[in-house]
Amino acid sequence: MPDRNQARDAFWEFERDGWHRAAPLYERSWNDTRLFVEPLLNAAAVGEGTRLLDVACGPGYVSEAAAARGARPVGLDVAPGMLERARARSPGMQFVEGDAHALPFAGASFEAVTMNFGILHLSRPDAAVAEGRRVLAPGGSYAFTAWVAEDNAQAEIVEAALSEHALPVDVPEGPGFYRFANPEVCRGALEAAGFDPGSIRSETIRTHWRVPSAEFLFEAELHAGVRMTAVLAAQPPERLAAIREAMVEGVRRYDDGDAFALPIVARVASARAPGP
Repeated sequence: MPDRNQARDAFWEFERDGWHRAAPLYERSWNDTRLFVEPLLNAAAVGEGTRLLDVACGPGYVSEAAAARGARPVGLDVAPGMLERARARSPGMQFVEGDAHALPFAGASFEAVTMNFGILHLSRPDAAVAEGRRVLAPGGSYAFTAWVAEDNAQAEIVEAALSEHALPVDVPEGPGFYRFANPEVCRGALEAAGFDPGSIRSETIRTHWRVPSAEFLFEAELHAGVRMTAVLAAQPPERLAAIREAMVEGVRRYDDGDAFALPIVARVASARAPGP
Protein backbone atom coordinates (compact mmCIF):
# COMPACT_ATOMS: atom_id res chain seq x y z
CA MET A 1 0.00 0.00 0.00
CA PRO A 2 1.18 3.60 -0.61
CA ASP A 3 3.02 5.68 1.97
CA ARG A 4 0.34 7.27 4.14
CA ASN A 5 2.51 10.34 4.79
CA GLN A 6 3.02 11.36 1.15
CA ALA A 7 0.00 13.67 0.92
CA ARG A 8 0.45 15.46 4.25
CA ASP A 9 1.28 18.87 2.81
CA ALA A 10 -0.10 22.24 3.92
CA PHE A 11 -3.29 21.85 1.89
CA TRP A 12 -3.90 18.34 3.23
CA GLU A 13 -3.53 19.62 6.82
CA PHE A 14 -5.71 22.65 6.09
CA GLU A 15 -8.57 20.56 4.73
CA ARG A 16 -8.37 17.85 7.40
CA ASP A 17 -8.27 20.35 10.26
CA GLY A 18 -10.99 22.49 8.71
CA TRP A 19 -13.46 19.65 8.26
CA HIS A 20 -12.70 18.34 11.74
CA ARG A 21 -13.59 21.77 13.10
CA ALA A 22 -16.69 22.14 10.92
CA ALA A 23 -18.07 18.65 11.58
CA PRO A 24 -20.58 19.58 14.31
CA LEU A 25 -22.19 22.11 11.95
CA TYR A 26 -22.01 20.10 8.72
CA GLU A 27 -25.38 18.35 8.81
CA ARG A 28 -27.41 21.50 9.35
CA SER A 29 -25.33 23.52 6.88
CA TRP A 30 -24.60 21.30 3.87
CA ASN A 31 -27.55 19.05 3.13
CA ASP A 32 -27.03 19.96 -0.55
CA THR A 33 -24.56 17.09 -0.93
CA ARG A 34 -27.30 14.62 0.02
CA LEU A 35 -29.17 15.50 -3.17
CA PHE A 36 -26.55 13.66 -5.22
CA VAL A 37 -26.22 10.50 -3.15
CA GLU A 38 -28.72 8.37 -5.08
CA PRO A 39 -27.29 9.28 -8.54
CA LEU A 40 -23.81 8.50 -7.16
CA LEU A 41 -24.88 5.07 -5.89
CA ASN A 42 -26.66 4.35 -9.15
CA ALA A 43 -23.52 5.23 -11.12
CA ALA A 44 -21.50 2.85 -8.94
CA ALA A 45 -24.11 0.08 -9.35
CA VAL A 46 -24.50 -0.28 -5.58
CA GLY A 47 -27.17 -2.77 -4.59
CA GLU A 48 -27.97 -5.71 -2.36
CA GLY A 49 -24.80 -7.20 -0.88
CA THR A 50 -22.35 -4.79 -2.55
CA ARG A 51 -19.10 -4.33 -0.61
CA LEU A 52 -18.79 -0.55 -0.78
CA LEU A 53 -16.04 1.83 0.30
CA ASP A 54 -17.46 5.31 0.93
CA VAL A 55 -14.36 7.55 0.68
CA ALA A 56 -14.51 10.98 2.35
CA CYS A 57 -17.70 9.81 4.02
CA GLY A 58 -18.27 12.92 6.15
CA PRO A 59 -21.25 12.31 8.43
CA GLY A 60 -22.11 9.13 6.55
CA TYR A 61 -24.81 10.14 4.07
CA VAL A 62 -23.63 7.77 1.32
CA SER A 63 -23.05 4.87 3.70
CA GLU A 64 -26.54 5.28 5.15
CA ALA A 65 -28.18 5.28 1.73
CA ALA A 66 -26.09 2.31 0.60
CA ALA A 67 -27.06 0.31 3.68
CA ALA A 68 -30.72 1.07 2.91
CA ARG A 69 -30.14 -0.66 -0.45
CA GLY A 70 -28.78 -3.72 1.31
CA ALA A 71 -25.13 -2.95 0.60
CA ARG A 72 -22.27 -3.51 3.06
CA PRO A 73 -20.58 -0.11 3.33
CA VAL A 74 -17.39 0.96 5.05
CA GLY A 75 -17.05 4.73 5.50
CA LEU A 76 -13.63 6.38 5.54
CA ASP A 77 -12.70 9.96 6.38
CA VAL A 78 -9.55 11.83 7.30
CA ALA A 79 -11.30 14.14 9.80
CA PRO A 80 -11.94 12.61 13.24
CA GLY A 81 -14.83 15.00 13.86
CA MET A 82 -16.64 13.74 10.77
CA LEU A 83 -16.23 10.15 11.91
CA GLU A 84 -17.71 11.07 15.29
CA ARG A 85 -20.79 12.40 13.53
CA ALA A 86 -21.05 9.37 11.24
CA ARG A 87 -20.81 6.95 14.16
CA ALA A 88 -23.39 8.91 16.13
CA ARG A 89 -25.82 8.84 13.20
CA SER A 90 -25.25 5.16 12.35
CA PRO A 91 -23.84 3.36 15.42
CA GLY A 92 -24.14 -0.08 13.87
CA MET A 93 -22.06 0.73 10.80
CA GLN A 94 -18.30 0.69 10.19
CA PHE A 95 -16.40 3.99 9.88
CA VAL A 96 -12.60 4.20 9.85
CA GLU A 97 -10.08 7.02 9.87
CA GLY A 98 -7.91 7.09 6.77
CA ASP A 99 -6.46 9.06 3.89
CA ALA A 100 -8.00 8.88 0.40
CA HIS A 101 -4.50 9.14 -1.07
CA ALA A 102 -3.36 5.97 0.72
CA LEU A 103 -6.32 3.74 1.54
CA PRO A 104 -5.69 1.34 4.46
CA PHE A 105 -7.09 -1.67 2.60
CA ALA A 106 -5.65 -4.48 0.51
CA GLY A 107 -6.20 -4.61 -3.21
CA ALA A 108 -9.52 -5.96 -4.52
CA SER A 109 -11.24 -5.47 -1.14
CA PHE A 110 -14.42 -3.84 -2.48
CA GLU A 111 -16.94 -4.21 -5.29
CA ALA A 112 -17.68 -0.47 -5.41
CA VAL A 113 -15.93 2.72 -4.32
CA THR A 114 -17.60 6.14 -4.14
CA MET A 115 -16.53 9.66 -3.21
CA ASN A 116 -19.25 12.28 -2.82
CA PHE A 117 -17.54 15.66 -3.45
CA GLY A 118 -14.45 14.54 -1.55
CA ILE A 119 -12.28 14.82 -4.66
CA LEU A 120 -12.49 18.63 -4.37
CA HIS A 121 -10.64 18.60 -1.05
CA LEU A 122 -7.59 16.47 -1.88
CA SER A 123 -3.98 17.46 -2.47
CA ARG A 124 -3.49 14.79 -5.13
CA PRO A 125 -6.89 13.81 -6.50
CA ASP A 126 -5.46 11.69 -9.31
CA ALA A 127 -3.59 9.59 -6.76
CA ALA A 128 -6.86 9.11 -4.84
CA VAL A 129 -8.60 7.90 -8.00
CA ALA A 130 -5.76 5.42 -8.53
CA GLU A 131 -6.16 4.24 -4.94
CA GLY A 132 -9.86 3.69 -5.54
CA ARG A 133 -8.96 1.54 -8.53
CA ARG A 134 -6.41 -0.43 -6.48
CA VAL A 135 -8.90 -1.53 -3.83
CA LEU A 136 -11.57 -2.53 -6.36
CA ALA A 137 -12.18 -6.15 -7.26
CA PRO A 138 -12.08 -6.99 -11.01
CA GLY A 139 -15.17 -5.55 -12.66
CA GLY A 140 -15.89 -3.32 -9.67
CA SER A 141 -17.44 0.14 -10.06
CA TYR A 142 -16.08 3.55 -9.09
CA ALA A 143 -17.92 6.87 -9.00
CA PHE A 144 -17.38 10.38 -7.71
CA THR A 145 -19.21 13.71 -7.73
CA ALA A 146 -17.83 17.22 -8.34
CA TRP A 147 -19.46 20.63 -8.47
CA VAL A 148 -20.03 22.48 -11.75
CA ALA A 149 -19.85 26.28 -11.58
CA GLU A 150 -21.96 27.16 -14.63
CA ASP A 151 -25.70 27.60 -13.92
CA ASN A 152 -24.98 26.89 -10.25
CA ALA A 153 -26.63 29.62 -8.19
CA GLN A 154 -24.74 28.76 -5.02
CA ALA A 155 -21.38 29.20 -6.74
CA GLU A 156 -22.48 32.30 -8.63
CA ILE A 157 -23.77 34.05 -5.50
CA VAL A 158 -20.62 33.37 -3.49
CA GLU A 159 -18.19 34.26 -6.27
CA ALA A 160 -20.02 37.48 -7.12
CA ALA A 161 -19.98 38.63 -3.49
CA LEU A 162 -16.29 37.86 -3.05
CA SER A 163 -15.27 39.43 -6.36
CA GLU A 164 -17.03 42.65 -5.43
CA HIS A 165 -16.14 42.98 -1.76
CA ALA A 166 -13.46 40.60 -0.45
CA LEU A 167 -9.81 41.34 0.13
CA PRO A 168 -7.37 38.68 -1.13
CA VAL A 169 -6.51 36.06 1.49
CA ASP A 170 -3.52 33.73 1.51
CA VAL A 171 -4.68 30.16 2.17
CA PRO A 172 -2.90 26.89 1.34
CA GLU A 173 -3.22 26.30 -2.37
CA GLY A 174 -4.76 23.10 -3.70
CA PRO A 175 -5.95 21.83 -7.07
CA GLY A 176 -8.57 23.88 -8.91
CA PHE A 177 -11.94 23.55 -7.21
CA TYR A 178 -13.84 23.06 -10.48
CA ARG A 179 -11.22 20.94 -12.23
CA PHE A 180 -13.43 17.85 -12.32
CA ALA A 181 -16.40 19.77 -13.69
CA ASN A 182 -14.78 19.04 -17.08
CA PRO A 183 -15.80 15.58 -18.38
CA GLU A 184 -12.51 15.23 -20.26
CA VAL A 185 -10.54 15.81 -17.06
CA CYS A 186 -12.64 13.12 -15.37
CA ARG A 187 -11.99 10.74 -18.27
CA GLY A 188 -8.27 11.44 -18.19
CA ALA A 189 -7.99 10.73 -14.47
CA LEU A 190 -10.02 7.53 -14.73
CA GLU A 191 -8.07 6.24 -17.73
CA ALA A 192 -4.74 7.04 -16.08
CA ALA A 193 -5.84 5.09 -13.00
CA GLY A 194 -6.43 1.98 -15.11
CA PHE A 195 -10.20 1.92 -15.47
CA ASP A 196 -11.78 0.39 -18.57
CA PRO A 197 -11.99 3.31 -21.07
CA GLY A 198 -15.18 1.96 -22.59
CA SER A 199 -16.94 2.04 -19.23
CA ILE A 200 -16.25 5.69 -18.40
CA ARG A 201 -19.36 7.83 -18.03
CA SER A 202 -20.01 11.44 -17.04
CA GLU A 203 -23.50 12.64 -16.13
CA THR A 204 -24.65 16.16 -15.31
CA ILE A 205 -27.18 16.32 -12.46
CA ARG A 206 -29.25 19.47 -12.00
CA THR A 207 -31.46 20.00 -8.99
CA HIS A 208 -32.51 22.65 -6.47
CA TRP A 209 -31.14 23.15 -3.00
CA ARG A 210 -33.91 24.54 -0.83
CA VAL A 211 -32.60 26.70 2.03
CA PRO A 212 -34.85 28.09 4.78
CA SER A 213 -33.64 31.70 4.86
CA ALA A 214 -31.83 34.27 2.77
CA GLU A 215 -29.02 34.31 5.36
CA PHE A 216 -28.53 30.54 5.35
CA LEU A 217 -25.84 30.34 2.66
CA PHE A 218 -23.71 33.09 4.19
CA GLU A 219 -23.89 31.50 7.65
CA ALA A 220 -22.93 28.11 6.24
CA GLU A 221 -19.93 29.54 4.42
CA LEU A 222 -18.90 31.62 7.44
CA HIS A 223 -18.99 28.80 10.01
CA ALA A 224 -19.13 25.37 8.37
CA GLY A 225 -16.70 25.31 5.45
CA VAL A 226 -12.95 25.28 5.00
CA ARG A 227 -11.56 27.39 2.14
CA MET A 228 -14.41 29.90 2.11
CA THR A 229 -14.61 30.02 5.89
CA ALA A 230 -10.91 30.94 6.03
CA VAL A 231 -11.41 33.69 3.45
CA LEU A 232 -14.39 35.16 5.30
CA ALA A 233 -12.67 34.94 8.69
CA ALA A 234 -9.84 37.14 7.38
CA GLN A 235 -12.08 39.97 6.14
CA PRO A 236 -12.34 43.29 8.02
CA PRO A 237 -15.78 43.83 9.58
CA GLU A 238 -16.97 46.30 6.94
CA ARG A 239 -15.95 43.94 4.10
CA LEU A 240 -17.60 40.97 5.79
CA ALA A 241 -20.82 42.96 6.22
CA ALA A 242 -20.81 43.86 2.52
CA ILE A 243 -20.21 40.22 1.54
CA ARG A 244 -23.06 39.13 3.77
CA GLU A 245 -25.44 41.70 2.25
CA ALA A 246 -24.50 40.68 -1.29
CA MET A 247 -24.99 36.99 -0.59
CA VAL A 248 -28.31 37.55 1.17
CA GLU A 249 -29.56 39.60 -1.79
CA GLY A 250 -28.37 36.90 -4.16
CA VAL A 251 -30.29 34.17 -2.34
CA ARG A 252 -33.43 36.33 -2.14
CA ARG A 253 -33.73 36.19 -5.93
CA TYR A 254 -34.68 32.52 -5.58
CA ASP A 255 -37.56 32.98 -3.12
CA ASP A 256 -40.42 30.67 -4.12
CA GLY A 257 -42.72 31.54 -1.23
CA ASP A 258 -41.90 28.57 1.00
CA ALA A 259 -38.10 28.65 0.88
CA PHE A 260 -35.25 29.73 -1.37
CA ALA A 261 -34.69 27.23 -4.19
CA LEU A 262 -31.11 27.54 -5.46
CA PRO A 263 -30.36 25.75 -8.74
CA ILE A 264 -27.21 23.62 -8.26
CA VAL A 265 -25.29 21.45 -10.69
CA ALA A 266 -22.82 18.59 -10.24
CA ARG A 267 -20.97 16.05 -12.37
CA VAL A 268 -21.19 12.32 -11.61
CA ALA A 269 -18.21 10.49 -13.14
CA SER A 270 -17.99 6.69 -13.10
CA ALA A 271 -16.07 3.76 -14.51
CA ARG A 272 -15.44 0.05 -14.00
CA ALA A 273 -12.24 -1.80 -13.24
CA PRO A 274 -11.23 -4.28 -15.97
CA GLY A 275 -12.41 -7.79 -15.36
CA PRO A 276 -15.53 -9.93 -15.43
